[in-house]
Amino acid sequence: MSAAVALGRSTGPALRSIGTLSARLNASRASQATRVPQLRQLNTSRRPLPRRVLGSAPNAQLLQIRLQSDATPGRDAAAKNGAAPKGSVLMNLARKTVAWCGIMVIGTTLAVATFFIYDATTYRETPTAMDIPVSELALNPRRGGPKNLPIADYLVSDYDSEEMLAQKDKPRLVILGTGWGSIALLKSLHPGDYHVTVVSPTNYFLFTPMLPSATVGTLGLRSLVEPVRRIVDRVHGHFLKASATDVEFSEKLVEVSQIDKDGNRKDFYLPYDKLVIGVGCVTNPHGVKGLEHCNFLKTIDDARQIKNKVLENMELACLPTTSDEERKRLLSFVVCGGGPTGVEFAAELFDLLNEDLLRTHILNTYDEALSKFAEGRFARDGVEVLTNARVKEVKDDRVLFSQIEDGKEIVKEIPTGFCLWSTGVARAEICETLSKKLEGQNNRHALETDSHLRVIGAPLGDVYAVGDCSTVQNNIAENIIQFLRTIAWEKGKDPTKVHLTFAEWRDVAHRVKTRFPQAANHLRRLDRLFEQYDKDHSGTLDYGELRELLHQIDTKLTSLPATAQRANQQGVYLGHKLTKIAAALPGLRANEIDYGDLDEAVYRAFKYTHLGSLAYISNAAIFDFGGLSFSGGVIAMYLWRSIYFAESVSFRTRCMLAMDWAKRALFGRANSFSLATDLMSF
Repeated sequence: MSAAVALGRSTGPALRSIGTLSARLNASRASQATRVPQLRQLNTSRRPLPRRVLGSAPNAQLLQIRLQSDATPGRDAAAKNGAAPKGSVLMNLARKTVAWCGIMVIGTTLAVATFFIYDATTYRETPTAMDIPVSELALNPRRGGPKNLPIADYLVSDYDSEEMLAQKDKPRLVILGTGWGSIALLKSLHPGDYHVTVVSPTNYFLFTPMLPSATVGTLGLRSLVEPVRRIVDRVHGHFLKASATDVEFSEKLVEVSQIDKDGNRKDFYLPYDKLVIGVGCVTNPHGVKGLEHCNFLKTIDDARQIKNKVLENMELACLPTTSDEERKRLLSFVVCGGGPTGVEFAAELFDLLNEDLLRTHILNTYDEALSKFAEGRFARDGVEVLTNARVKEVKDDRVLFSQIEDGKEIVKEIPTGFCLWSTGVARAEICETLSKKLEGQNNRHALETDSHLRVIGAPLGDVYAVGDCSTVQNNIAENIIQFLRTIAWEKGKDPTKVHLTFAEWRDVAHRVKTRFPQAANHLRRLDRLFEQYDKDHSGTLDYGELRELLHQIDTKLTSLPATAQRANQQGVYLGHKLTKIAAALPGLRANEIDYGDLDEAVYRAFKYTHLGSLAYISNAAIFDFGGLSFSGGVIAMYLWRSIYFAESVSFRTRCMLAMDWAKRALFGRANSFSLATDLMSF
């Protein structure tokens, strides 16, 4: 209490002077014209407050600060308008700029230091090699089979790790090929379920949709490939760089061929419990002569050869000794084929030079409006599109083709220094061999499978095919007896003499959709179909009427497209199904049950879902997503890139794609962009 009284006594004079000052301030605010002189007079006439009072009275201190700020005309005006003084704004901005620059410098320094620390850990100064035991049976395999060849029951790498040793006696899954279907299968398998062996002459996976970009240096070749062994290691599998040439279905042996260091062919057998054929396909020559003068675009070596050929032609065209006629020929690029590969290559090539393109309707698998947009885009850019043209022969310096004019076929020619052949696909050699050995294989372009991707004619559940080398058979009408068998058994009748009521027809339709998922879209209005094909209006469907109904559905079903997305979906589907089968194996073996026909019991049939089509057309892109079609310029191109970026097989390839696009923006396409720009004047 005494302390409070002392404080009140000591601050009495000060508070009285404060009251006087406050009154003068209120009077000064009433008149704007006399405000500044009054404040100046107040500052010169007031007594200074005691230091002790200012230190102990917060109100006095705040008032002194307020008086000092109000005594400055510029600050008073800024405070009245609600704005901070200009000097303080600039100072704050400068401080923030310096702070952010410091944070960026520190962050960059830490990132670089972290990278070098990580990089240092990737180098090994001490050897880590150790002796790994190898089975004598792997080094000296037994011989057998129809051709008495070595049988690789054991592989050298079976003892590389405990994980591989643990799955040595698991069911043997042999995968032929390293394309989209095979890689999707490997990424979907559960590690440890199978003893996996991949056989292919190519030891990398190639991201084929971006291959045209690599031919002109937009992307680096390494950005499009992923080593297969990295993917195989995930399931602790094995990889053999060799070619499969035949299959002995009765003994479950794959005949594999290798070339040794002396160039001699060595053959051996590889046993399997499950076999997946994903070898892709080869280029279709269509009976045209002179294809040895063409370049193809299916492998990374093809892209490298095209890139070298384009650069060589451009260099020759720059020489002063090259005539104008020869220069035009060297800089004339002909693309045979108007599919996505041919169109995208022409678009990428146009980014360097302005040349020619061939065929009827380009991108004829796309919506017609998009096809016309692509043709219009090329016409605007100066790329000549020859429609309704058929290549007759390819020579080393020109392409001969025919067109129909006034009802007559006229043969024309185009001088060319480069010709790309991209006109469709044909069966690989092993598919030709297997198709001749198996009954029920009637397709001339691919191996036929059922809706569970099992190769028709092969032992049920043992052999599958995915990707471009296969096609799903949709002969619904030919399976009519199977659909009617249960109903006929319940009625005690011959399936061909059964008359279906509407309720029974719904049951049959359900079986059809389960067996053939692609037919589901054509079996939506069952009541309308029943009424339409009940020709005699009996209220039932007889065998002939039902067969006609299913036959009409057959005609509406089209073959699945030979695209990367179809192969990828098939690989994912097969990986999930094989995992289900592996989970069911222990119970089956315990009960001595054959598991060859388990597919339909443990998993649904394969159903392809079309996610859409897209194509690049020279700094623009077109899209066709389930009937929704659109096209655009640079923004559409970025969308095209983002989709393929997301579909890339690994984080490594995504990083490399991003770096390649950044390098193209900063430095141009490889080392040839400036040269190509100079040549545009020719």
